[in-house]
Amino acid sequence: MSPSDTSAPSPALSVSDVNRRARQALERDIGELWVEGELSGVSRPGSGHVYFTLKDDNAQLRCALFRTRARFVASPMRDGDLVRVRGRLSIFEPRGDYQLIVEAVQAAGLGDLLAAFERLKARLDAEGVFANARPLPYPPRHLLVLTSPTGAAIRDVLAVLSARWPLVQVTLIPVPVQGREAAPALISALGMLNRQQPLDPARDAILITRGGGSLEDLWAFNDEHLARAVFHSRLPVMSAVGHEVDVTLADFAADVRAPTPSAAAEQLVPDRRDLAARLASLESRLRHLQGARLEREAQRLDHLRIRLRHPREALERQRLSLTQLEARLARAIEARLATERGRAGLLARRLAAHPPERQLDEAKRRLARSSERLLPAMQRGLDRHRDRLSGLARELQAVSPLGVLGRGYAILEDERGRVVRRAADTAPGQALEARLGEGRLALRVLDSSGE
Repeated sequence: MSPSDTSAPSPALSVSDVNRRARQALERDIGELWVEGELSGVSRPGSGHVYFTLKDDNAQLRCALFRTRARFVASPMRDGDLVRVRGRLSIFEPRGDYQLIVEAVQAAGLGDLLAAFERLKARLDAEGVFANARPLPYPPRHLLVLTSPTGAAIRDVLAVLSARWPLVQVTLIPVPVQGREAAPALISALGMLNRQQPLDPARDAILITRGGGSLEDLWAFNDEHLARAVFHSRLPVMSAVGHEVDVTLADFAADVRAPTPSAAAEQLVPDRRDLAARLASLESRLRHLQGARLEREAQRLDHLRIRLRHPREALERQRLSLTQLEARLARAIEARLATERGRAGLLARRLAAHPPERQLDEAKRRLARSSERLLPAMQRGLDRHRDRLSGLARELQAVSPLGVLGRGYAILEDERGRVVRRAADTAPGQALEARLGEGRLALRVLDSSGE
């Protein structure tokens, strides 16, 4: 203002007045309207209100759906959904934020990003890229964390690991987790780690993680090449991207998914406090069992001490028992010797009364007498049997067919050796054989008349 200007200055408005006039103008001039766009950055704080952004290819519009209206919305309202909302434009005066106060929400179909996500997910699933389910080492010897070094995810992971299992070795592989360079950086880091020969799949694991965000913020983890790199990883991979409701293709391709970075750290390692409590319980049980065992052994020792005697007493008892056994043995030997002597005397007297020489002479005499009787008896038996045999031979000769044949008769036999008794039993031309007193004749039937 020039010093020579004497006109009164215009009154200045406060910031609150400007924001209030702008809000009133928006609400008065535009009023209620329907807006269609894609949901992004959906947030549900504990107040019950829902805050989100509606966007299209060229612009974005911040929106607020208050709790009194949010309870009437049936749609789940996920990032990437295409919706139509009814509301009125306004300004949040304390911050001067231009926004749409939403009264109703209607689903209008899938957004472009979500539709692309679903198509790529279905194709990779059909190719088997989501088939990994290898168990992760528990706990891992060496945990390799791929995330932003300045994000909240690494702080949450390190805090949980430090509280639960500080023995695990953690190596941070700093990579961008948002933007176009995120997916190539993650793929390069995975390739580098899988080429490290000292890393063992049975003892080491990879954790890919970041905090929550909108669908666009997490879109790098839906990269097709990243999902394939996770699937082909030699080392087992756990993915913990976003909040519990966020799901990415990297989660599906990984061996294990965790809903949040903190939950991932809890799944990877045991809680040392639980192990310490269990160890204390086992120690208490061991002390109790040890005390009970010592008490039993002490009682057993007392019992054995009562039964225990000095070795000299045992030796004296053994010596006394040995003396008694020795005396019993001597008496038994004497008795046995006396018995055997008496038996030997008896046998000697029996032998003297019946000497073997005399029995042998008697046997020789009996043998000589038997031999003298045997020869005449044998001769008489032979003569008797010879006479009987001659009589039987004469009887047999009298009835023998051969004797009849000798008087001029013959026996006819057919070809099967059967005797022919009747002429009717033969047929003309049949071959017969005649058995004579001496020799045989071959015959042939010329006529078999029975006359």
